[in-house]
Amino acid sequence: MGRRLVLIAVAALAATCVTPAAARADEPEQIRNGTFDTTAEPWWHTANLAFDISSGRLCSDVPAGTVNPWDAIIGLDGIPLVKDETYAFKFFATGTPAKTAKALIQLPVDPWTQYLAANPELSVSGNTYTYTFTSPVDIPNAQVAFQLGGSATAWRFCLDDVSLKGGAEPDVYKPDTGPRVRVNQVAYLPKGPKNATVVTTSETALPWKLERGGAVVAEGTTKPRGLDASSGQNVHSIDFGSYTTAGTGFTLTADGETSRPFDISATAYERLKADALKFYYTQRSGLAIDDGLRPGYGRPAGHVGVSPNQGDTEVPCQPGVCDYTLDVSGGWYDAGDHGKYVVNGGISVAQVMSAFERTKNAPTARPIPGLEIPESSDRVPDVLNEARWEQSFLLKMQRPDGMVHHKIHDENWTGLPLLPHLDPQKRELHPVSTAATLNLAATAAQAARVFAPYDARYAATNLDAARKAWKAAKANPAVYASPNDGNGGGTYSDDNVTDEFYWAAAELYITTGETEFREYVLDSPLHTDDVFAERGFNWGSVAALGRLDLATVPNALPGRDAVRRSVLAAGDKYLGIIDGFAYGSPYNPDTYEWGSNSQVLNNIVVLGAAYDISGAEKYRDGALQGMDYLFGRNALNISYVTGYGEVHSRNQHSRWYARQLNPDLPNPPAGTVAGGPNSSIQDPVAQAKLRGCKPQFCYIDDIESWATNELTINWNAPLAWASAFAADQGDGSAPAPGQCKVAYTVHGSWASGFTAQVTVRNTGTTAINGWALKWSFLGGQKAGNTWNATVSQDGATVVAKNRSYNKKIPPGQTVTFGFTGTNPLGANPAPDLFTLNGAACAR
Repeated sequence: MGRRLVLIAVAALAATCVTPAAARADEPEQIRNGTFDTTAEPWWHTANLAFDISSGRLCSDVPAGTVNPWDAIIGLDGIPLVKDETYAFKFFATGTPAKTAKALIQLPVDPWTQYLAANPELSVSGNTYTYTFTSPVDIPNAQVAFQLGGSATAWRFCLDDVSLKGGAEPDVYKPDTGPRVRVNQVAYLPKGPKNATVVTTSETALPWKLERGGAVVAEGTTKPRGLDASSGQNVHSIDFGSYTTAGTGFTLTADGETSRPFDISATAYERLKADALKFYYTQRSGLAIDDGLRPGYGRPAGHVGVSPNQGDTEVPCQPGVCDYTLDVSGGWYDAGDHGKYVVNGGISVAQVMSAFERTKNAPTARPIPGLEIPESSDRVPDVLNEARWEQSFLLKMQRPDGMVHHKIHDENWTGLPLLPHLDPQKRELHPVSTAATLNLAATAAQAARVFAPYDARYAATNLDAARKAWKAAKANPAVYASPNDGNGGGTYSDDNVTDEFYWAAAELYITTGETEFREYVLDSPLHTDDVFAERGFNWGSVAALGRLDLATVPNALPGRDAVRRSVLAAGDKYLGIIDGFAYGSPYNPDTYEWGSNSQVLNNIVVLGAAYDISGAEKYRDGALQGMDYLFGRNALNISYVTGYGEVHSRNQHSRWYARQLNPDLPNPPAGTVAGGPNSSIQDPVAQAKLRGCKPQFCYIDDIESWATNELTINWNAPLAWASAFAADQGDGSAPAPGQCKVAYTVHGSWASGFTAQVTVRNTGTTAINGWALKWSFLGGQKAGNTWNATVSQDGATVVAKNRSYNKKIPPGQTVTFGFTGTNPLGANPAPDLFTLNGAACAR
């Protein structure tokens, strides 16, 4: 996301329980009294601690109930550091019971710049820990600090043999990439594409074999691809797509290396289809997470005003911004922190709602399963109930004049780990912005149509808010979030909102069909621009969201065919990237950016949409190849999604999924995608271990690496869309073509109703004997009185069945039926998708 206020200076850091490279013996000792034989001087402690050196070690009892790591500190000041000198920092420590502490060498005053930051896992018996770092500055008064706070229970910390010496050899971080054959560690579809990458020194083709249970089931030769710039590796590719038999426990062998195991399965992505969306329940603010629904993830409600928490039910603005408070409770925590941001929430909830809308408009789409959330027993689909939790928060961020506050978060940054209900920081509303206002206009317009069949009152509330936000943004078109407003939360600054205007106008037009929004879309220069960058779209570049919905959600926009062709052209662009990239991802720029995995996923979304529009299998295959990259077919040979693949990310940056720092806390839930390689490596862990990294190697699975390993709501949203798309492809077979053609005509309409006629033609060679025609309405339309068919409706989905006298449709013949309908939202376009007896009909 590139959204952090970077206060951390460059460091070079490596941690282990043994010394990897000792400092030269003649280097001076920088630590005064590191053995504590007779005194603790000149070490100091915070007021809630006391020193005990009776055991020959410096010990202290850390009280229970501290919140932040810095709430309990033992430190030493006055440490001189020399720029570009590499130091070895060594100490012995124990924790009773076992705990994780923070060991820092840092600037002793604000902004507390850290030159070394480590998280030693302390045991009762104790260990010796050695870290090396290279000082980026000349400084006479650095500080050694052991931060011990953040534990709900009391514990005892002991320290001895503390040493800091220059002249150390820098440690070189080398990730364990496992076997040189890189595959999708989860699964391939039986009749889908199957590709792998081999890292090798060979410049000529090599034999490969596919095995299962010790038996060779397929063989072939690799395709040399030369030097891959993104990894610095010489690579070959393997295509084993001709093998189509499902099974478990396959391996691929080439150049003397055998891959990690994988499956070939038609149900490979079914669990992920739900898990990627289940992520959001445990991100909810203002609600106690039920451990019965999410075993191991139960926690008290965060930010509801229970001490020491400040709560979000009556939040003031930053000083000087406003003189009122707002109830902005609820919503999803944005990432690994406790902030909530409208522009990031906007793209997230929009893509979650789009995953639902796809089930109504795409030929291969199937319903999204239940998500086991508190609302699961009502009549609203679970995916929409989850989206409502965020959308309702966005509505609360709107002022009476229609403008929307940009964000709400803590006054200052908090440390890790920190459960939301223990956050003691003051919460603040930040100024309104045009970008936030347009995000609400777009998502509220979308919510109005998707909720209309299930909750008409909520749909109307959203449409009113969308109109108000649009009017306010037009009156205030250049109110930008400050790029300097980054203390306690990300800035999410954006000084170009032409894309937000285009997105909002597109959603308002699709929902209402009104002239004002149609003309704005058609007049926008973005409407004919290529809005699908090679790097993909994100929260700061949202024109693609509007274009995708104009292409895939039914509407009557003039020139819509050109809109759909632009999505196919983007799909062809991403296929070109895949074809030229030996690791098969639709994203491969010279440098990888913050959240690169989300860019991969958003390009997969475009490929999936191109397939939904055209039915051309090349787009489906491209989308599936992109999934291969995320699940292990990459330079690091790692799945970036928790719980999926033999080796997967598990220590994403989070304050409450923080098992790496506190064994009492969980890792992120299954189905959480890590940000992924980031060439800018802004955090100290990444800067220490990844300096000079090739793009694909700019990643480390460490909770402190917020630049490469953060989790966010806007990264999981395209994962949810893409995993649903992949699951919906079944075994990868092309869907059987329908033998029908449908003509849908609105013959008359009035303020809140219409009359429609539907003609179904049998284009096959055999008679249809009994028929059921299914389609979905855009929003709140309801089919009423009917003739020549029996019509039923469930939510947005309508099914028309034959009467006894028109049950049979001979080849080349037609049946016609009609109905009257009601239409509360305005737009009433012809549906894009009709299926007859389960097969899609031509239009």
